Amino acid sequence: MQPTIAAISTPMSEAGIGIVRVSGDDAVNIVNEIFRSKSGRKILSTFASHTIHYGFIVKPEAGGDEVIDEVMVSLMRAPRSYTAEDTVEINCHGGILVVGEVLETVLQNGARLAQPGEFTKRAFLNGRIDLSKAEAVMDIIQSKNRLALKSSMGQLRGSVSDLVKRLREGILYEIAFIESALDDPEHISLDGYMERLSEKTEEIIVELKKLLDSSENGKILKEGVHTVIVGKPNAGKSSLLNLLVGEEKAIVTDVAGTTRDVLEEHIRLNGISLHVIDTAGIRFTEDAVEKIGVEKAKKYALDADLIIYMVDSSVPLNENDDDIMKMIQGKKTIFLLNKTDLDMVVTEEILKQKNKNEGLEIIRISAKENTGIYLLEEKIKEMFFHGEISFQEDVVITNMRHKEAIRDAYESMLQVRTSLENHMPEDFYSIDLMSAYASLGTIIGEEVGEDLVNEIFSKFCMGK
Repeated sequence: MQPTIAAISTPMSEAGIGIVRVSGDDAVNIVNEIFRSKSGRKILSTFASHTIHYGFIVKPEAGGDEVIDEVMVSLMRAPRSYTAEDTVEINCHGGILVVGEVLETVLQNGARLAQPGEFTKRAFLNGRIDLSKAEAVMDIIQSKNRLALKSSMGQLRGSVSDLVKRLREGILYEIAFIESALDDPEHISLDGYMERLSEKTEEIIVELKKLLDSSENGKILKEGVHTVIVGKPNAGKSSLLNLLVGEEKAIVTDVAGTTRDVLEEHIRLNGISLHVIDTAGIRFTEDAVEKIGVEKAKKYALDADLIIYMVDSSVPLNENDDDIMKMIQGKKTIFLLNKTDLDMVVTEEILKQKNKNEGLEIIRISAKENTGIYLLEEKIKEMFFHGEISFQEDVVITNMRHKEAIRDAYESMLQVRTSLENHMPEDFYSIDLMSAYASLGTIIGEEVGEDLVNEIFSKFCMGK
């Protein structure tokens, strides 16, 4: 019998509504002791499941005369609740004091404070959802853009777990067949089986490879594109950041070297997130503070998913531009020819002569007049998403833990292929197939230990 738990499921701030969630075998009885209907009766325990009731939360120790708040109470009996346990949600007024008072009263009457993620953990342990669906709950809460939200909703509805279960069923069938044939060779023949297993192995390898490839898009969906804006001082980097953000976040002056430290902002662009970092202008300098900013700019550029190189088209290129182009060699880069509203002395042809990369992406913009920004937005989406993603048909891996498990399964299946090519004994196939089966099982929680489960749910918020 699990202890009954309670926690605040809404942010602690002034708001229209605050929710205190109570879950466990004694949830209904505990809330029944502190809930009074409009007529003053203590009758919550008599109500049917999935009903909502108006009344008041009171302090029993005061004889039920001290009212804490006017509330609506939602009653959901097991197993038809989020946790698959008896669950009561107290919808009270949303203030820090009043919500805290309601929670304290629940705790004083027999519940204990829930640990982070314990409600969702119970849903997993009680078999209502598997581990991948549980993790999707937190991904939904943390979604930073529309595409990430769609992907997380698909995973909550079973897009990942359904595919994993199907792959595991196929692998388990082959394991069972091999083991049965080895145990009973008189009745189960392996003649011609290697050809069939080879075909099945290739099918699974292709599916696992597709999932691994999707993880690159998945990382971008979940975390956004880590974008660093680099360039010489006074090239227009801060002006670009302000345009992308839509407000004056960075100080813009005509004085070169105004930005001395990094500025970071999250923005949504064409349905995806950009984690944009504006850096100090890169140039040789004796100024100690500016020099630190330049070193930071170089460090962030090395770790970036995308570099936006701002070039002031109104002034000639110099040795600082040469240093920047060497630094960003081999990185995904978009060259922005800024200040095109002035007389241009740097053109696309000059940049192409300086930089020998094939397919160099160069866009003319004017940060001052807000021209060319749309082309930049379209180019970023084109660079990171090849075609449209359909979350009804395609499974996109956004979780790093899932990616590692799929990679382990993929490598095990490659080993099965190698064993088949080398005509190894049948038990070699069985060992590697079992390894792939176990690796995929960690995604849905069938092959994980208690420590990993606790670690996953410890990252959740208190009331979820």
